[in-house]
Amino acid sequence: MSIEIVPNLSVSNGTAAIEFYERAFDAVVVFRVEGPEGDAFAELEIGEARIFVAHESHAHGNFGPTHFGGTTVRIDLLVGDPDAVHAKAVAAGATELEPVGDADVGPRMGVVEDPFGHRWLIGGHWSGK
Repeated sequence: MSIEIVPNLSVSNGTAAIEFYERAFDAVVVFRVEGPEGDAFAELEIGEARIFVAHESHAHGNFGPTHFGGTTVRIDLLVGDPDAVHAKAVAAGATELEPVGDADVGPRMGVVEDPFGHRWLIGGHWSGK
C-alpha cells in the first residue's frame, strides 16, 4: 500500500500565495485552477516535496492561520543552504521570526512566517543529505 502525506495550506489569497511560494521557495506549479474572484487551488513542488495551496473556503471548513490568529503547524523546509533560502523568503515578503543560526542540536536553522500566516523553519538537512 502506498501512503502519502501532502500538506494542504489554506490561505486568504490563493493567487498571491502561489506567486509567493514561486518567488520564495522556487515552487513549481504542477496543477492550478482559478476561480472568477481570484481564488485559486494549486499543487506545487518545492524540490522533491509536494504541497497543495487552497484559497480559504469557510463553507467547507478550510481556514488559513490568520483567521485564527496563528497556526498550530510549522513546516520544516530542509535545504542545502538555509541562509540563502531564508534570505530569499524574506526578500519575497516573509517575516523573519528567528534569524538563521547554529542550533544547539541539529543543523543551522531559522524561522519565517509567510504573508498568509504559515510558519516555516528553514534549516539544513538533519541526516547530512
